[in-house]
Amino acid sequence: MILTATMPLFSLKNLLAFLVVTAGVMPCVVTCVLPGAAAIADDSQAPKIYLDKSPRVIQYQLKRLSDERLLLVERSSDDVKYVPIYQAIVGRLAIPSGIREESFQALATLNETSVAAEILQAVAAIKSSDSDGDRLADYLIRDLLKQDGQALVAIKEQLVEAAESEDAPLNVAAMAALLRAEQTEVAKAAATDDSQRVALLDAIELLPKDQQQALRSFAVANLGGDQSDLVRKAALHALSKIAADPAGTFELLQPLLAEDTLRVEVARALLRVPSKGFDAAVSKAIAEKLLVMAESTPANQRTSDDFVDQMRLVDRCLSVLASADAKAMRTRLRDVYVRVIKIGTVEEEMRYDVPYFAVEAGRPVQILLENHDLMPHNLVFTTPGSLKSVAMAGLTAGPTGTDGLPYVPESEAVLAATKMIAPDQSIRLTITAPDEPGEYPYVCTFPQHWYRMYGVMVVVEDLDAWNKNPVEPANPLGSNRSFVQAWTVDDFKAELQESLASRDAAAGEKVFNEASCVACHEIKNAGGAVGPELTEIFKKWKGNKQGILREILDPSHQIDPKYVTQTVLTIEGQTYSGIVVQEDDETITLLTSPDAKEPTIVLQDEIEFIKRSPTSLMPKALMDQFSKEEVLDLMGYLQSVAP
Repeated sequence: MILTATMPLFSLKNLLAFLVVTAGVMPCVVTCVLPGAAAIADDSQAPKIYLDKSPRVIQYQLKRLSDERLLLVERSSDDVKYVPIYQAIVGRLAIPSGIREESFQALATLNETSVAAEILQAVAAIKSSDSDGDRLADYLIRDLLKQDGQALVAIKEQLVEAAESEDAPLNVAAMAALLRAEQTEVAKAAATDDSQRVALLDAIELLPKDQQQALRSFAVANLGGDQSDLVRKAALHALSKIAADPAGTFELLQPLLAEDTLRVEVARALLRVPSKGFDAAVSKAIAEKLLVMAESTPANQRTSDDFVDQMRLVDRCLSVLASADAKAMRTRLRDVYVRVIKIGTVEEEMRYDVPYFAVEAGRPVQILLENHDLMPHNLVFTTPGSLKSVAMAGLTAGPTGTDGLPYVPESEAVLAATKMIAPDQSIRLTITAPDEPGEYPYVCTFPQHWYRMYGVMVVVEDLDAWNKNPVEPANPLGSNRSFVQAWTVDDFKAELQESLASRDAAAGEKVFNEASCVACHEIKNAGGAVGPELTEIFKKWKGNKQGILREILDPSHQIDPKYVTQTVLTIEGQTYSGIVVQEDDETITLLTSPDAKEPTIVLQDEIEFIKRSPTSLMPKALMDQFSKEEVLDLMGYLQSVAP
């Protein structure tokens, strides 16, 4: 758990910013430098920007700065000459959300507009369509939708103009804001062509669940044959993301499998619908039709993503059939397809999106691991009861690992493992399930990830029989906790007005240990050193309980520059991630784990690129399995340890 302490914005030291800068790339992409080319940011080295020059020259000066050095540039919300500085800051991906919020406030003051208007303008300024540009757009749209309804209604004209544009993600952001402000009819009126209608449909999944449900009928209306395939595919996606009425969604979508131009997208949409909504008789017919198609598909075309996703739908359909019916079809399925289990990582939460899955003993299965997070991850299968020991041995194995697999130990307890994959990458791992039924954990062995990032492969004798009566496996770490609530600071407004002196500090210390805070934070000379020391956290925050709680619940809001995460990719494809503790023209030194016996040193000549993360090492949602009382007890404990 990484809890950040308040630090002056201009005390940024010993850090780099990265990714290769190419000609013509706008500031929306993370600023980058070639390895070894960055100067170490220091308060005495604040860059001098000539703000009396032309806008193009000012932009050129700012574009050349790393994120750290950009934040050293003098700025103030009392002079319009600083507008370009703030615009550059909000256009950088790797800027903590708290600094981005402050910059939008400053822009609203300087331009005599509103925060909502400035966020919309920042979305409009995004010109890159790569993964960093897409992620920045996601962050900005989230910021826009956090504005209250009145603020969004106040910029309705700008939103309509943006919604009517052909530019995504601008039109999606505007449509989402109109819907969020309950201007649904205005948004529909702005959707006069296919691109705008697609933007409106794409905006639905960005809304709270109650608003999504209210737009279900609009998504259904756009499934009809009078719409273009482009619009119908967007409607499929939107409808499959609305959680309510899975049986109704299944009934609406399944007939569209008969249309060749839509079949693959319909299959993918149905895979997002919970299987409890699948009708058994219809599922049997779907499986039969898709199996006939598969059996006539040439062998060399059976590995494409389109083919695999349709076969994954067959597998899903078989899970709701009577065991005898499923067995006959599964035999045919095995003749044309190796079963694929898709597992993704959840951004900022340090967990897999699949907590468990079942496989049949002795059968082949392929794991597709997709990394949607901003840190490197792997997936290692272990023997029952070996998760923790394998993870700790992986730490000892270090970045070199075993057989080219970083942090994977040489151990009989390791059944199979992927390599460490970088953000926005994927990898396939084909294994044969163990012959012995049981619960086999899988885990990310990157340092400290094992506390939260794990799941279970349930090996069974008869998969179809298990599907009729699935049993959730035991937590491999022995935890009996489950999701309570996605806490926000607003949930604690009343309680934070009261004193913490009456809280149960002993119970709070238990939460501190159980949530793994102790692995990264030191209190009174005990604990890890990857995060800030917390003994005097209340003194540093001057007793600001709301600010401290926000750092716990939203750790990426403000990131102490000393604890910013950097991800290093070498020319040979090795990935390292950690805090930069030293850098010069020849090497970069990373602290990858509080348990590491020594830092990791990487030669600059071996580095492909280094990328600064916009998110904290501390995952979000750490408190989501704890009650409100336990969170308050944790706060009480942190206050009680102050000298």
